[in-house]
Amino acid sequence: MSEFEAQVLADLSVLKNQMAVLVGDGNSGRIGAIEERVNQHEERFQNVRGVAIAFGSVLTLVQFLIDYWRKR
Repeated sequence: MSEFEAQVLADLSVLKNQMAVLVGDGNSGRIGAIEERVNQHEERFQNVRGVAIAFGSVLTLVQFLIDYWRKR
């Protein structure tokens, strides 16, 4: 085996190890962890969005009631 072939095989071995860390070898790798964090952020965003919609609805109702009472 020539020096070039040995270097190529060594580089491929390093690449294989890095891919195992990134993708995971049966377990969740870095990509899986990132996907999980993105899903958590999406859930939190939806929760905050729901609270904002509810707060806006209550605020609108209060404003309508105030306007109604002023006109009476």
